[in-house]
Amino acid sequence: MGNKFFTAVPLLMAGALAFSACAPVPSPQQSDLDTDTTVSVMWNQPMYTMNAVTNFGNATANHNIIYLTRDNFIYYDKDLNLVQNKSYGSYEKLSDDPLKIKLTMADTALWSDGVPVDAADMVLGWASTSSVYNTVKDSDEIKALQNEDGSLKPVADGKVYFNSNINGINLIKEFPEISEDGKSATFTFSVPFADWENDLTYFGASLPAHIVAKRALGTADPTAAKAALLKAFQDKDAASLSKIANVWNQDWNYTKMPEEAELVVGSGAYNITEYKEKQYITLTKNPQYKGELTAPTDIMTIRYNEDPMANVQALQNDEVQLISPQPTADVLTALNALKDVTVISGDEATYEHIDLTFDNGGPFDPKTYNKDAAKALKVRQAFLKTIPRQEIVDKIIKPLNPNAEVRNSFNLVPGSSNYADTTAANGMSTQYDQVDIEGAKALLADAGVKAPKVRILYGKSNVRRQQEFSLIKESAEQAGFEVIDNGDDNWGAKLGDGTYDASIFGWQTVSPAATEPAANFIMTEDGPGLNNLSGYNNKKINELYAELNVTIDTARQKAINEEVEKILVDDAFGLTLYQFPGATAFSKTLSGVDPITISPTIFWNFWTWKLT
Repeated sequence: MGNKFFTAVPLLMAGALAFSACAPVPSPQQSDLDTDTTVSVMWNQPMYTMNAVTNFGNATANHNIIYLTRDNFIYYDKDLNLVQNKSYGSYEKLSDDPLKIKLTMADTALWSDGVPVDAADMVLGWASTSSVYNTVKDSDEIKALQNEDGSLKPVADGKVYFNSNINGINLIKEFPEISEDGKSATFTFSVPFADWENDLTYFGASLPAHIVAKRALGTADPTAAKAALLKAFQDKDAASLSKIANVWNQDWNYTKMPEEAELVVGSGAYNITEYKEKQYITLTKNPQYKGELTAPTDIMTIRYNEDPMANVQALQNDEVQLISPQPTADVLTALNALKDVTVISGDEATYEHIDLTFDNGGPFDPKTYNKDAAKALKVRQAFLKTIPRQEIVDKIIKPLNPNAEVRNSFNLVPGSSNYADTTAANGMSTQYDQVDIEGAKALLADAGVKAPKVRILYGKSNVRRQQEFSLIKESAEQAGFEVIDNGDDNWGAKLGDGTYDASIFGWQTVSPAATEPAANFIMTEDGPGLNNLSGYNNKKINELYAELNVTIDTARQKAINEEVEKILVDDAFGLTLYQFPGATAFSKTLSGVDPITISPTIFWNFWTWKLT
């Protein structure tokens, strides 16, 4: 789906809240396929990093491959129930006050080079995503670290910056207690955290600590390397941590097969064995994998093509057995005309939105107007008044889903239990229900701003977003804006780099956690939340999400979300557009595919697939 996807703790680039009921969950099914089998899947955006818990890497395209190649403590099933994967590890709550959680790796948890997954890997996962060790915190200093593609330059010797700040994980301030056998780590939260089960268990998908330490500290022996890494964190050794952070931020970013085999070491059912840039990635069954979520085929190939009709053609020609393109009316017609193909369509949890940038010296940044926040707000409001949301839905989405409607909530899916109350309270549907060119002109005149230039970032080759950009440009220029096409096929990596003023993309949910959206909007003392790509900072929003972290009462959760959404609308943060219409199609030779509405969508139950 070409969406930045905010991972297990926040959102994937694509998202919305969902709430699941508890129910019995069947055990994972073992694969019973013959050997020498290959299944081919087509996706619309290539993987560009195997470290997806960074601001740079947190995208669906990356998480899909990580899900297939790295095991984890949990996954979500068809009904969005959280399922424990005890063949990887287990966890238990030791106390409520303070909140203490013990994670223990199973003996069957191994990296594909044969090294056990253990407490050192969990400590690296926590330390790198909590911001506890970061000494670089100034937003301008962080921006100066960014390369043109969104990746990071090395930090200076002795300075520490892990490019991540995950809500919930940043509530663990102290070094964990490690068991004598090195299999367990006990984490203590500084305050209670309602969604600990979802967020803390995500550590299982982090990078191999022994390889990070080898590359950063020069220690080749895995046991010694892990010990050196743990000592660096325990002693807060800035010189060593600076090197560890640089390796963690940079070394797993690649768009083709790396020369060094250690950079494809994983812990899951598959290993990466070939990667042709912008073409395909080949995954091969991991012989070291001892867990329950086994590979259904010897080989899985993920082919890349952003053109939805090319996806249909590949399925028709039996070049691939499974596709999940962004559909247009023509694509759905073509899919339904195919023989021996199953088509599953309907709304996804992904929603389209347009966000404005607050901190890049552009038209929406108070610094542009000598820190006049009121003037910048009027320019933001004026631009949002020109967004033709209903026209976008009518022309682009309704041909796919006649019941499609404009989405008016940042955090809730249309039709969910609290959606009506939230949208009635937040003001989006009343302030931006229709285009208001005259109102936009009046706001610009009142602000004394003439012909502000707005650079819009979007997926250049994405047909649907090309259409959205054209409609927005045509409307906004009627009010006096100069809209500049900043479309880029590398859009996902550029998010947050300050080179654009507005961005069009999708958020995709990765979990039903109530605190998940916080990462989109919060600013902490250690920097922005993982998904806060806009430089947005509102003190009240930060306080409300801090309260939500410790709130279990659902009525209070609802009230907090309503207040948050109203502030976002009042601040002209951006606008939501619509739920994605989805289409998954697979050939008769493949069975067991049953997509869910959160990431990793079509891949969530890959171990149950059957190929005939």
